[in-house]
Amino acid sequence: MIGLLLALVGGLGVFYVYTAYAFGWSGASVAPRPHRRRQPAREQIEQWLVQAGLEGIDLTQFGGVVVMLFILGGLVTYAVFGGIIPALLVAIFAATFPLASYRIRRQKRRVRAQEAWPRMIEEMRILTGSLGRSIPQALFDVGQRAPDEMRPAFAQAHREWLISTNFPRTVAVLKTGLADATADAACETLLVAHEIGGTDLDQRLAALAEDRIEDVQGRKDAIAKQAGARFARWFVLVVPAGMALAGMSVGNGRSAYGTPTGQLIVVFALLIIIGCWLWAGAIMRLPEEQRVLDGGEGEEA
Repeated sequence: MIGLLLALVGGLGVFYVYTAYAFGWSGASVAPRPHRRRQPAREQIEQWLVQAGLEGIDLTQFGGVVVMLFILGGLVTYAVFGGIIPALLVAIFAATFPLASYRIRRQKRRVRAQEAWPRMIEEMRILTGSLGRSIPQALFDVGQRAPDEMRPAFAQAHREWLISTNFPRTVAVLKTGLADATADAACETLLVAHEIGGTDLDQRLAALAEDRIEDVQGRKDAIAKQAGARFARWFVLVVPAGMALAGMSVGNGRSAYGTPTGQLIVVFALLIIIGCWLWAGAIMRLPEEQRVLDGGEGEEA
């Protein structure tokens, strides 16, 4: 057992040294992380909830679900392995399932928004060009035909426009409600055109729409290529769980898990399973486009 642990630690050290010199990676993560602008923790949480469509979530109910899964995971694991440490590990892992579920919901919401933006930008280009509508009117007309999860943000921005007729402040409200990098770029393009005028709005919107189409298509291709790997990832959990249940009917069964050696092996196996699950999710995660125009624009009266 000690030899195996030393081999794993040595292999991990070789991996860090090689990736540091060969690829310039740094940090303790197993994959490089994109550089991103630091945001306050509260601001990050609020933006995450908005992107997931959970800005009105009841944190008490959410905490109750987490606690319930923690207890359930711990009890089931204790019933199988008869140990406190394995039960605690699985309980903590099970308690993260609601966060993972909301993260998947957030990703699906962002995918729908990314797929809708090229069409919406093209509509704004036609409305502001061929039909000669004003930029605010074109923006709100397009917002009425936006996906359902985006319409509340457009409605809130429209109310701000009707009250103040302040387009910078209206754009800031819309950007806050959508919390999306593409929305930031589209809104800033419209804001600049509205503030200083010019005849190149059509070209700017056309270039932005083309860029969004390429980005959406690239992400679709990447997700399609990962379909088999994402399905296989579930075997990291399903196969060991089935083997653990089958082991209860072989030899000494559950009593073998309760021995000190058995508990050590179980804990080591659980750590490997959880680590592989998290590692697989990290290396298959597509990079998210970072918001760079989400500052306090348009706050002036």
